[in-house]
Amino acid sequence: MSIKFKGKTSQKFPIPKKMKAWVLGNPGELSLVNKIVEMPNKSEVLVKIDAVAICATDLDVISRGPPALIEGGLPFNKNFTPGHEYMGTVVALGPSVDEFNIGDRVTVEIHSGCGQCKRCRMGMYTSCHNYGLNYGDVNKGHRANGFTTDGGFKQYAINNINTLIKVPDTMSDEEATLVVTAGTTMYGLTELGGLIAAESLVIIGPGPIGLLGVAVGKALGAGPVILIGTRDSRLEIGKKLGADFTLNIKNETDIVQAVKKIVGEKGADYVMECAGTEQALNDAIMMTNRGGKICLAAFPHNAVKINIPHMVINNIYMFGIRGEGKSATHRAMEFMKEKKFDAKLVHTHTFNMIDLPIALKYARERIDDAIKIVIKPHNV
Repeated sequence: MSIKFKGKTSQKFPIPKKMKAWVLGNPGELSLVNKIVEMPNKSEVLVKIDAVAICATDLDVISRGPPALIEGGLPFNKNFTPGHEYMGTVVALGPSVDEFNIGDRVTVEIHSGCGQCKRCRMGMYTSCHNYGLNYGDVNKGHRANGFTTDGGFKQYAINNINTLIKVPDTMSDEEATLVVTAGTTMYGLTELGGLIAAESLVIIGPGPIGLLGVAVGKALGAGPVILIGTRDSRLEIGKKLGADFTLNIKNETDIVQAVKKIVGEKGADYVMECAGTEQALNDAIMMTNRGGKICLAAFPHNAVKINIPHMVINNIYMFGIRGEGKSATHRAMEFMKEKKFDAKLVHTHTFNMIDLPIALKYARERIDDAIKIVIKPHNV
């Protein structure tokens, strides 16, 4: 016997019993299937997904598994739907929800912490100690859509109200999917100090996070902002987003010295490392000022060897960040609403739902210089 839904719906937004959803089978294998549309519980809403962006971490989840954790293990062959950078329209309210209205356009954070562990109580819900404990007879309340629960490569999703940010009417669906990416860079800069006006900032790696790292850093007053990469086309976008200087590694014999020629021999105050390679990590260490700070916004797939002695001798701080913690997405949204930077420059391609495998290929192989690719789930 089905339990009667006690929340609110509207005839204006009819909700089907089933939806289209991509499901992960073996590594690298996705199938388009029908899934039941579940209804929200207390403190939750149902979101009709209008757009979902592809992140490099989605590619890792689909091909390798981590950092996804489904039923206590790898996400393969568990009826799991990946994807996490999505936005949409609220079409149903769970019991007691009055913070949002049906019809609100929202973009979402990935993580909803358990709210009871030490880290959640500190506001570090992306580091929740109960990550992944939401299967079988275990339900600690933690959710990370696209990592520990179903994500956004489908047509409808349930989200805790703590993960929702209202989207202004003036912002396109595609741009709204980028709030999480901008929020990740905002979180990284928050952990590095937050107020970085007149401090030098180097961004290594002009992917979506690196490019929006330039934009957010410049909006926070950093200067000079230096972007390092290997593709001139992406470095040009970095300039449009606020980079004062760009350096193509292919044209530099010593990238560390190239940075110091700009900021001075003492080195940069802050470095955000978005490439995730051993060389980039060590370059970041060697170009950082004594007492300076490094944010690791990307992660290598394997263990790497880095120059710890130099870090210790020079009192250099290194921070690893996970996701878009401490409500950084809300601050990023304010910047985007105020047009502090044009995040749309990072969006390069849009595909229909049925073409997700092609879109993933574009993202993985950087076909046609793809940066941020958006999927429209209701265009099947």
